[in-house]
Amino acid sequence: MTTLMTDNQVINRVFQHIDAKTTDLGEETLRVAVTDYQSKERFDAEIALLRRLPVPFCPSAALPEKGSFIARTAAGTPLIVVRGDDGVVRAFRNSCRHRGMAVAKGSGCARAFVCPYHAWTYGLDGTLKHIPGKDGFPETDMAEHGLVEVSAEEKGGLVFVTQDNPVSQGALENLPEMFDPKQAFFSQSEFTDDANWKLLAETSMEGYHIKHLHNKTFYPYGLDNINIVETFGPNSRIIFPFRRIEKLRDIPEKDRSIQGMVTDVYQLFPNVHVTVLSNHSQLIILEPISPTKTKFVIYRMQNLKPDGSPIDLETAVRDANFVKDTGLEEDRDAAVTIQENLETEANTHFTFGLFEKAIVHFHKNLSNNINRLN
Repeated sequence: MTTLMTDNQVINRVFQHIDAKTTDLGEETLRVAVTDYQSKERFDAEIALLRRLPVPFCPSAALPEKGSFIARTAAGTPLIVVRGDDGVVRAFRNSCRHRGMAVAKGSGCARAFVCPYHAWTYGLDGTLKHIPGKDGFPETDMAEHGLVEVSAEEKGGLVFVTQDNPVSQGALENLPEMFDPKQAFFSQSEFTDDANWKLLAETSMEGYHIKHLHNKTFYPYGLDNINIVETFGPNSRIIFPFRRIEKLRDIPEKDRSIQGMVTDVYQLFPNVHVTVLSNHSQLIILEPISPTKTKFVIYRMQNLKPDGSPIDLETAVRDANFVKDTGLEEDRDAAVTIQENLETEANTHFTFGLFEKAIVHFHKNLSNNINRLN
């Protein structure tokens, strides 16, 4: 388990930065070729990597009971993740062993998975339970025709899926607790943008842009280019303080609460963010579709009050809508515009500076892991 800064350590460092007009800095700059955001060869390597790393698929709370399942595509592969009768979460390729039809769609709760094509039926553990007209398949071994399982693991309130032979521990390396078991899952959404997944990821890994891009949305409440940045394994934590954190200056440390004073963004390597806001938290999964197209898959959870009770649903939903309709929209628009501008060939590379420590950390780990595939 990784040890990150305590709340009071964060608060005190924020005050130091405010007073000195500074921010956490990286130790190096990095140039990244723009072809990394356009190339099909690079995209294919990234998809291969995503299949060989443990990647968050959903919050544990999105599978609350036996039979709860989610079916969606991850790294180009249709998958089903389901909580079994024994309470264990398992993952399978969403493909009937008869003719390859998907046996589940969307999310819900099921006692079994029945293929809609010919009704071959599978248990929650993936075993083939029934073939209609079994006499027509005299040489089919039921035991060898269950759903094809891939690795699934629950840790830190998240369900991780590793599709192929793992190249590393990925985000599991020194992973802190992401979600409290008492946090309730309240909504899920998906949408697609015409931008490379890395461009979209980069927007939430630095605060250098707050004043300019979010001038009328977040900047009136937040501090420009004052961030705390911690790295752990290939992951990072970026803390964005609100102006109202100044209210804590005269409060004894033992009586302080950081809730509502900062936004925490955990970048879970390579393509997932956990964002802890004032009243709700988000699991954001960036699913690459092509070099220039990305699907967002977002799960939202109610935060807990300092006394451990849940924040009311109405407040959490209002918080989520503000984020969705303001800052996230602006970040997405910026990434799409950048992707379009790459076609002008004005840039051969991007330069990430000392203010962009988490992005440099991300790209170095991405390149190192891709190199390990070869």
